[in-house]
Amino acid sequence: MGKASVIPFGPQHPVLPEPLHLDLVVEDEVVIEAVPQIGFVHRGLEKLVETRDYNQFIYVAERICGICAMGHSLGYAETVERLMGVEVPKRAEYLRCIWHELSRVHSHLLWLGLAADAFGFESLFMHCWRLRERVLDIFEKTTGGRVILSVVKVGGVVRDIDRSMFDEIITTLDGVAEEYKAILKTLLNDTSIKNRTVGVGYISHDEAVNLSMVGPFARASAVPYDVRSFGLGAYGDLSDFQPITDTAGDCYARMKVRCYELLQSIDLIKEFIAKIPDGDIDVTVKGNPADGAEACNVLEQPRGECYYYARGNGTKNLARMRMRTPTSQNLAGMVHALKGCDLADVNMIILTVDPCISCTER
Repeated sequence: MGKASVIPFGPQHPVLPEPLHLDLVVEDEVVIEAVPQIGFVHRGLEKLVETRDYNQFIYVAERICGICAMGHSLGYAETVERLMGVEVPKRAEYLRCIWHELSRVHSHLLWLGLAADAFGFESLFMHCWRLRERVLDIFEKTTGGRVILSVVKVGGVVRDIDRSMFDEIITTLDGVAEEYKAILKTLLNDTSIKNRTVGVGYISHDEAVNLSMVGPFARASAVPYDVRSFGLGAYGDLSDFQPITDTAGDCYARMKVRCYELLQSIDLIKEFIAKIPDGDIDVTVKGNPADGAEACNVLEQPRGECYYYARGNGTKNLARMRMRTPTSQNLAGMVHALKGCDLADVNMIILTVDPCISCTER
């Protein structure tokens, strides 16, 4: 073996969608250790709960990350509702879940395009992002926004969706699914992709559990953990929800899990639309969170479980708000997956983990 040296990877790197910074300790072309450097894009957003009232902060929460914006506004709103004992109308819960699953579709299509770009498949990258544009068009028609939606509020949602729009959403998603399946067939059967991903970045089931991994990263190692199966909100009305899992635990398995989750989300959206009840979309919320009152909440973001905690102090401003994001849970697993890999495989391992640095560093 040659002498060990340290190679900085990021925060600016052509293959990275976000400013991830790793110090890679390498011997020859083999990564011996990966040391993450955290804090490059830290913005101190949690501190703002002390100067923004609990209604205003929802707009801060959804700016934690553009890709996960809908999930963060939803997770924050549900936490404050628990804190204040607010019961949200059933129709609002369904609308929230529809937008949240649409957000998962848009996030996975974005990820797949970036992964294809890392492989050098520019046409596949364009096809994935072309399909993603149709999802963003749905957001624009139903919320007025394309990435930052600002449609969730404490007590419900600010917009409704009528039946004709629901029909248009179903038609659009059926078209997306048909084209996506053709892309999927090519993607998962491509020999060059299998050569780059099969057996690379392996993590066993026991390692995934011991490292507290979450989301598709964990489910690709046969950990069937998905917060949606808890039955919170409208998810409790689903007929039969089963998390997508795989047993291989490598980069290829992580790709498969995300690819099939996208189709599952489309099916969930169609089921929510079929079952959505009539009624109000919000309730009036009065007063402030009680002094010392605490609440927590979990939500399945596109990258895994996100944990939220809030504490009141009797005023309109919260005393504390905390988000533990899925990527912060998955950093240990990512570092473990990088140990022993070839230097050329680092970018693919990172992309199949799909880290969200903006969420993590806040």
